[in-house]
Amino acid sequence: MQLFLMRHGEAGFNAQSDRDRTLTDVGRHHTVLMSNWLARSVSDFDLVLVSPYLRAQQTWQELSQHFPEPRKWLVVDDLVPSGDPANVAALILAYAELYKADKVLVISHMPLLGYLVSELVAGVEPPLFATSGITLIDKHAEQASLMWQHAPHSIS
Repeated sequence: MQLFLMRHGEAGFNAQSDRDRTLTDVGRHHTVLMSNWLARSVSDFDLVLVSPYLRAQQTWQELSQHFPEPRKWLVVDDLVPSGDPANVAALILAYAELYKADKVLVISHMPLLGYLVSELVAGVEPPLFATSGITLIDKHAEQASLMWQHAPHSIS
């Protein structure tokens, strides 16, 4: 399985709550940059799991314009900044198995994403994710490897 972990695009702070923050113009632009870059090496996703927070939903809206409709996409309430990494990792793997997904995209937040990487890949410290940043984890049976991590500033 190829597991793509993506942080939402840059969001503004002018909102009623953290949950309601929206992407900035820069956030949209960086998400489009990453989408175009990713589309050169990935043709589609079998499964997409997205945080319920507005900025993550907007990131998926931007990204989805660059890829065919996935077989399945879901809003997952546990994909929030304070999500429990062990539970979320188990949930992602269970959904991937349920939907027989080989290419999975998860759009979420820091610090959860960093902790997910170290939860899924033995011996890896939690990396930082830039906004719109993407990390690829290659997982076969019990073996998982961190393949790469890129952000808008590292692809241009």
